[in-house]
Amino acid sequence: MPFYNDLRPSKDFDERDFVRVRPDMQADEKLRCIDGLLRLKRQLEASVSARRTEDNLLVASWNIVSLGSGDYRTGEALYYLAEILSRFDLIAVQEVKPSLADLDRLIRILGPNWAYMVNDATGGDEGNDERSAYIYNTNRVRPSGIAGELSIWNALAQSSPLGLRDLKRPAYMTGFVTGWKQFALINLHLHPGKDAEKRTANGIIPADSALRQEEMRLLLSVLADRMDKLWTQNLVLVGDMNFYRTHDDATIDLIHAAGFWESAGLVGKTTNITTDPADAETYDRMFFNGDDYFRIATVDGQEQGGVLNPFLSVYRDEDWPAYRSVMRDKHGTPAKGAALMTDDAAAIRYFKQTFRKRQLSDHFLIWVELAVDDSAAFLAGKRPDVAADIPAG
Repeated sequence: MPFYNDLRPSKDFDERDFVRVRPDMQADEKLRCIDGLLRLKRQLEASVSARRTEDNLLVASWNIVSLGSGDYRTGEALYYLAEILSRFDLIAVQEVKPSLADLDRLIRILGPNWAYMVNDATGGDEGNDERSAYIYNTNRVRPSGIAGELSIWNALAQSSPLGLRDLKRPAYMTGFVTGWKQFALINLHLHPGKDAEKRTANGIIPADSALRQEEMRLLLSVLADRMDKLWTQNLVLVGDMNFYRTHDDATIDLIHAAGFWESAGLVGKTTNITTDPADAETYDRMFFNGDDYFRIATVDGQEQGGVLNPFLSVYRDEDWPAYRSVMRDKHGTPAKGAALMTDDAAAIRYFKQTFRKRQLSDHFLIWVELAVDDSAAFLAGKRPDVAADIPAG
């Protein structure tokens, strides 16, 4: 569980010099945060599988929008993020910015049994100055020692009909080990958007869905070429894939044709935060490929996994009045920020459409429960062969 030193009353610090991450938190923010954390704990307890020693591993993925970008996020938001992350064992994170300040703060709140791995930030406008990251509980899982970005070699890039030289944000592949189980996550943030193909004076601009499809085709070609050379055959394509329900069926078919399957607990679930059902999309995905022992835990035949909506517990619709002065201070334009103090409609709109998304994220977290203890099945499978070794008579 996280360390809550920042949320202590002032008298605690008179008795002992507790180490704080956000010492600027005021009493009203602390109180609001404590109440929010208690609600969040109840939601997590009710909706996410419990940890079982040596039996399962809780794997998640979350696009935490612009993590590390500026000072927009409050200490309260960091505690909510840490509380959610602490419920899982291994989390693939997308959209980490070049500054690792917020990531470091999250690890300090989570405690000494947590660590992270990141790749380098992408350059240029297309890459959006992003990193991919893994946050993990060192008591539950450990890196295998294999990590790196999957690159597109020149001959393969030259075969691209769209002229792609590489993915806009590199695929970050990292191996992990828990118990007997070994597997690799491939952390992805694919090309965004749903614009159709455009013809311009300078040529044809491909449709966004076509660019995503080509990114995935190139990646799957790399994996197919290296499959027998990889450290493990147990692979997970995970992350914000920006798949639209009416645009990306062909790309999903490519993934399935390559032998990957999707968790039943996640299929079709909305992962973008929207108030309009017509805009609901399943951007965030996990696709699995591996041996018979690499499987998702089931209860009554149902694969365990789902989507977490934190706004059921924190930054709820009805909470907007409590954040009025915070929104004023965080708004980029002083005049518009001041207007939020008197214009209820503007304040509610800003709270729902901008403020809370930038405090937590504009994506929901997705998760699955992996079954990692197959010792009974292993022993049962070996028994007939051992019995056959016994001499007759």
